[in-house]
Amino acid sequence: MAGPRVLVLVMAGGAGSRLALLTEERAKPAVPFGGRFRLVDFPLSNCLHSGYPDVWVIEQYNPVSLADHLANGRPWDLDRTEGGLLVLHPHLGAGGAGWHQGTADAVWRNAALVREQAPDVLVVVSADAVYRMDYGDIVAAHLDGGGDVTMSVATVAKEDAGRYGVVEVGDGDRITSYSYKPDEPASAQVSDEVFAFAPEATLDLLDELAEDAGDDGLEDFGTALLPRLVEGGRARALPFDGYWRDVGTLPAYWSAHQDLLGAQPAFDLEDRSWPVRTREAERPPARVLAGASVGDSLLSGGAVVAGTVERSILSPGAVVEAGAVVRDAVVLHGAVVRAGAVVQRAILDEEAAVGEGARVGGTGGGDLTLVGHRAVVPPGAEVPPGEHRGR
Repeated sequence: MAGPRVLVLVMAGGAGSRLALLTEERAKPAVPFGGRFRLVDFPLSNCLHSGYPDVWVIEQYNPVSLADHLANGRPWDLDRTEGGLLVLHPHLGAGGAGWHQGTADAVWRNAALVREQAPDVLVVVSADAVYRMDYGDIVAAHLDGGGDVTMSVATVAKEDAGRYGVVEVGDGDRITSYSYKPDEPASAQVSDEVFAFAPEATLDLLDELAEDAGDDGLEDFGTALLPRLVEGGRARALPFDGYWRDVGTLPAYWSAHQDLLGAQPAFDLEDRSWPVRTREAERPPARVLAGASVGDSLLSGGAVVAGTVERSILSPGAVVEAGAVVRDAVVLHGAVVRAGAVVQRAILDEEAAVGEGARVGGTGGGDLTLVGHRAVVPPGAEVPPGEHRGR
């Protein structure tokens, strides 16, 4: 017996401004993570392992950076004659023309295509979190529950809940309250941006809301769509107790990298039961030269270490020269730390260069230092904690 027809929409069009220089020249889902991966790899790998081959990626901001990585979808088994990967952009002409004003607006502007596909369940996910999830679980819960939307719900620290859509759940799994990014969260339970929608009911409601919104646009799901579905008693919750971290801010991005380290990491990139797939150029093995010291770190292919690296992640092609120290840092593709330089509690974007004897970041205050894409820190210079250094 054939299963339900599922269409997955990956929302990958946001600007990601809270990541500062990391999203100045790339889409947020194209931001590198964990050495050799990109953020969009996580939902695409979830689609692969969940057995859902019909995947549409909705782009907008800096689309070339993401489209180049997606290519034809082959790493995620999405290069198919029928179905597979489809990349959607804002467009001119009749039927949904115009810039996307948020997640709900983006889905509404592509409603005709979704209706033509005629899925039984519409799964919508974000592309800016690190997690493993079988989307089959939320599809099954949605079909069993009989509502118009099922939200995957995670528990976060109460002080962080205001960054998300906060939910309260009553008897059973029915969501009784939903508040989008409230100043005073009523609970620590939040939507983790994985939704299963009843397609026709959702698209009909989006049409109604679009008419009411007029020129203002529909904005995000949390602005009007989800509150209306909750008010109508048609929203259900599915608790998710696995690892999930939104990496939409620099502290969250850095902390998620720290979660990859240690003998028993909070998120294990080596879990072969659910491997994360990516598209990446072939690289030679990492090289650790005589006299180097590496502890509790991840080194990607093509990285070269002649200095000291501690509790850090080095992306492909990163270089740490003799006498240099990299500690509690994320060093992205092709970045170079020259001899005698010290980098601590910092993020170096792709092809950044830290000159000989320079100091970037530090241990005090907890503030992270960011050196942007191809930015150069001159020899002997100092970039203090919390500073962002661009080109």
